[in-house]
Amino acid sequence: MESNKSFTVLSARKTYRKTQTEEKQFVCTECKKNFTELSALKKHQMSHCGKKPFICTECNKSFTWLSWLKRHQMIHRGETPFACTECNKSFTHPWVLKNHQMIHARDKPFTCAECNKCFSELSMLKQHQNHAGKKPFTCTESNKRFRQLSGLKSHQMIHTGEKPFTCPECNKSFSRLSHLKRHQMMHAGEKPFTCAECNKSFSQLSNLKSHQMIHAGEKPFTCAECNKTFRKRSGLKSHEMIHTGKKPFTCAECSESFSQLSTLKRHQVIHKGEKPFTCSECNKSFTRVSSLISHQEIHTGEKPFTCSECNKSFTSFSKLKRHQMIHTVEKPFTCSECNKSFTHRSRLKSHQMNHGGEKPFTCTECNKSFTLLSGLKNHTMIHTGEKPFTCSECIKSFTDLLGLKRHQRIHTGEKPFICTECNKSFTYRSVLKTHQRIHTGEKPFSCTECNKSFSQLSPLKYHQMMHAGEKPFTCAVCNKRFGQLSGLKSHEMIHTGEKPFTCSECNKSFTQVSTLKRHQMIHTGEKPFACSECNKGFFQLSRLKRHQMIHTGEKPFICT
Repeated sequence: MESNKSFTVLSARKTYRKTQTEEKQFVCTECKKNFTELSALKKHQMSHCGKKPFICTECNKSFTWLSWLKRHQMIHRGETPFACTECNKSFTHPWVLKNHQMIHARDKPFTCAECNKCFSELSMLKQHQNHAGKKPFTCTESNKRFRQLSGLKSHQMIHTGEKPFTCPECNKSFSRLSHLKRHQMMHAGEKPFTCAECNKSFSQLSNLKSHQMIHAGEKPFTCAECNKTFRKRSGLKSHEMIHTGKKPFTCAECSESFSQLSTLKRHQVIHKGEKPFTCSECNKSFTRVSSLISHQEIHTGEKPFTCSECNKSFTSFSKLKRHQMIHTVEKPFTCSECNKSFTHRSRLKSHQMNHGGEKPFTCTECNKSFTLLSGLKNHTMIHTGEKPFTCSECIKSFTDLLGLKRHQRIHTGEKPFICTECNKSFTYRSVLKTHQRIHTGEKPFSCTECNKSFSQLSPLKYHQMMHAGEKPFTCAVCNKRFGQLSGLKSHEMIHTGEKPFTCSECNKSFTQVSTLKRHQMIHTGEKPFACSECNKGFFQLSRLKRHQMIHTGEKPFICT
């Protein structure tokens, strides 16, 4: 039937007829993609052969297509001709601007006739209508509904644990044939979809499309809580669970819950004791490929990601981003009580409970109350002795995931917290804060007996034992007691004869490093303790004090 569509030019009508009737007869032999014109096929095939005839005269970067080169050249010229009328932000390409404008307008022209839900793209509406349509097949376990019986059967394998499709290479099993085929590409090394910008290849077209957003800088999905943006809707949904606290995936071994299925699967490897990823340099094995990659950087020493603020380099882009928060971190959510700022609204709400004194979650064992349910859950593990989070490197266990992650930095050597004064790095934020007191001279912990101040709470507690006469550490050989564990350990060397600290000048050995340092002053001639009366110098404070008695006339020692 002839269309009633009108055309002003005969050639346009011919083109229209051609697109309406002509089949896509030109097929790519690499990835089976179809094209209506031979020229389009040839242009596409350049992505597989790696041919890049268009070269940038500024930086010699090559491109498959002229249009990609022209867009790239805008970076050198600083040209961003497509400007947003709402916020004046500019972009190099019109489709990036269009996606950006959805953030302001929330433009959703496509409406579902059934439920009036609106969408920004037609594809999203169609996807929604598939979900919202008639679903006669219901899962008896989770009440999830499906349009087809095959969909229900595939879903039920999640509950039964059935995985009938097995990889002949590594015996890994899958619940669906499509998942097996996707997995087998990994063994075959097959990656038919190639990025025209950087030649990176992918086994799936969807992964290529997600990757291309990195080059375009496109992040169309925005979190309503904290305005963080994401390239994928799935990334946004996973992120939103941080604010809602939703964790739908539970480990059958230890009942620990997770916001993502992939995180649960990574966790389950801990219980199995599996370490399938092995370093080719030293044969050390790891539970995760990411841990292996981090470890391998120890051998290569490669740190390709550099901070533009302080020139510090990092092994991964994620570590660089975390570091850059030190220089630029935004905290838009401010507490009206104490003006403390937070990066997320949810963290501000948790903080505000401290001012209100609200602690709705109470431990049934000891009646201790908490502002958050997570705090109560972590606390109850003290009573049960439960430590479900186990380090895959050394089998040490922890009550919470945060404790495990902090501990794992010991194995990876990661020190993400950097002192802005001296650039020294630390594994923990608390250690950085303690270190910074060296620069500020701050000593917030004071002894109530003698007003002596300390930069840390632990030295104050040991000091207070001196006033109390408390000596909890006892020598097993001679029963001598000490106020500090370090004092006991130094004393025990008298019995063992151990003297691990040796002078490089005369080879004399000592039980303590402080004694060695004092001894070395004999060789250097250093006398840091000077008498205020006669300027005579001493290398020990005790000797200065003894000398000062000459000036004061003090004679504390009486002959009996």
